[in-house]
Amino acid sequence: MIKDQSAGDSREYVEVVAGIILAPDHAFLMASRPPGKVYAGYWEFPGGKVEPGESARAALDRELHEELGITPTRADPWLVRTYSYAHARVRIRFFRVTRWEGTPSPREGQGLAWHPPGLPVFEPMLPANGPVLRALALPDRYAITGADLVGEPHALLGIHQALQQGVKLIQVREKSFSPARLRQFAAQIIEIAHAAGAKVLINSDPATARACGAEGVHLDSKQLMALTERPDLALCAASCHTPEELEQAQKLNLDFVVWGPIKATPSHPGQAGRGWEAFEQALIGHDHLPVYAIGGLTPNDLPEAREHGAQGIAGIRGLALS
Repeated sequence: MIKDQSAGDSREYVEVVAGIILAPDHAFLMASRPPGKVYAGYWEFPGGKVEPGESARAALDRELHEELGITPTRADPWLVRTYSYAHARVRIRFFRVTRWEGTPSPREGQGLAWHPPGLPVFEPMLPANGPVLRALALPDRYAITGADLVGEPHALLGIHQALQQGVKLIQVREKSFSPARLRQFAAQIIEIAHAAGAKVLINSDPATARACGAEGVHLDSKQLMALTERPDLALCAASCHTPEELEQAQKLNLDFVVWGPIKATPSHPGQAGRGWEAFEQALIGHDHLPVYAIGGLTPNDLPEAREHGAQGIAGIRGLALS
């Protein structure tokens, strides 16, 4: 078993790029390292080292052409991970590649295989890819209930509509509800969500999440900064606004975070959005978890969100596809 050697590792890291090549059915392409290379036979995402003076995107295009004979035409920046192997400390910039020219073929003697979503991963797998595989299981939309703003009947209707349009992740966020009312409302959301194959997180309250049978908890930024270990739930997320909060979420090994607002929203009158440039700058130069952008967004914003490195979009309104 390969172990992360990062504790106390002061070596300069090697810049690496990797492409998550995604088919329309959400299968992704994996490659096994050829004989003669370190960790031969281990599965990984195609890619390689960034040459001096080369941009990450240029390196990705070059590596995928050399290894697979394809040219990416849509490759969005996604996650950044640093990992210490015995032979090198690497910093990997992952891109989601959804369009390309050519047909992938093993040009360097490596094994290639399409991995269907939802099935056990190929083994052995290079461990730096573990968090990436978990992130691939996350959807592109994260719906948030808004009964505080629109009333319970309209909030339930909105969640019904979102589920019908394929939303698979929901946060129950009702700050003004009493504990009893929150449990009752959450139980209704969980029932309809689970019937549609969706997962539910409860805002700020791990105990209610466990009691109601929700999959996880969504922490506010104050809770996040006060924790010393991850809550014992299948899914844990947090709202982040600063680099320190993003770093704390990373240390606690949360599943994802939400960052914003990108645009002005009715729920925060008079507060200007921070914009896509600020969103992207918050991620540059840091290892980071999957990040959902929030604030005045609709599915029409998904392509732009991905261009700036987002996992997807989150919001109270407008997440059902029109």
